[in-house]
Amino acid sequence: MEDLKKRKMDEAIINGSAETLTTQDYLRSLLDPLNKPQLVDLLSRLGSQYPSIAEEIKSLASADPVHRKLFVRGLAWNTTSETLCAEFRMHGEIEEGSVIYDKATGKSRGYGFITYKHMESAQSALGAPSKLIDGRMAVCNLACEGLTGATTTPDLTQRKLYIGGLSPEISSEMLLHFFGRYGEIEEGSVAYNKDTNESRGFGFVTYKTVEAAKKAIDDPHKLLGGRTITVKLADTHKSKTVQMQSPAPMVPVPVPMAAAGYVQPGKAPVGSGTPVGYPYHQTVASYPASSYPNPPVAPAPYPTQSQVSYAPVSAKKELLGLSSTPPVGMGGYPYYYPKQ
Repeated sequence: MEDLKKRKMDEAIINGSAETLTTQDYLRSLLDPLNKPQLVDLLSRLGSQYPSIAEEIKSLASADPVHRKLFVRGLAWNTTSETLCAEFRMHGEIEEGSVIYDKATGKSRGYGFITYKHMESAQSALGAPSKLIDGRMAVCNLACEGLTGATTTPDLTQRKLYIGGLSPEISSEMLLHFFGRYGEIEEGSVAYNKDTNESRGFGFVTYKTVEAAKKAIDDPHKLLGGRTITVKLADTHKSKTVQMQSPAPMVPVPVPMAAAGYVQPGKAPVGSGTPVGYPYHQTVASYPASSYPNPPVAPAPYPTQSQVSYAPVSAKKELLGLSSTPPVGMGGYPYYYPKQ
């Protein structure tokens, strides 16, 4: 009796597993044709209704480093990996963090990466993306968003300013403190030479709002470090620099031609005005005779000599048996012997 009950229970478990497996396959066949936006919408609605599904989604997302890895740009050339990790450790436990260095020169490339152990720590750091590290305003975003990150917005060109004419003594802290009076700054720093770490005399400031950037541009009092500085949109300055460096394009100029081709003699050209081009027959005015005198006659190079007379050849003809006096034929014309 007990064996029969045990056998029935085993059969029920097997049948239940088979039914579950069949249900999963059926649901997979329904979900497979759906695109990504549809699946995201479906899971978000299910997660908001069922807490167990929400926890499962969070667990899967936290296991993927794409939600925990941050890209940090705008670092100073002297910022080390230890300094970078120390600034971001306030948001949570860091799994990995480092500054990227150039393999050839061994110098910093101005950016780095931070990977948190938990997704919530990364979200906390993204809540305050701008941090002042070693005198420069660094900005972070999710590494999966690329090098530019979330700051690539349509109004970025209206929020980023170019600051020119800076004194060599002006640091990034002084620059940010001066322009902080107009609004909240997202990022900004003085441009430094990578080799000497000296100021290049200009910098950039990006505000969080367009209104703050307009205030900074419209304020006529721009005196920093004893110098009058230049403030304008960075996109305008970049376009002007590229235009000055680029050679002017060569534009082909069309040469006008006569409508009727060559001008025929005795006929006026088609259209009004002087015909363009060379006519086929063109009358040329003659030059006056007095303009060019005749060239002088060159003198004879040698003196004229008299003709030399030679002795007659009658003696030679007598030796050959011929008469020295040629015979006379009919009509009084001389008669010549044929050659022998």
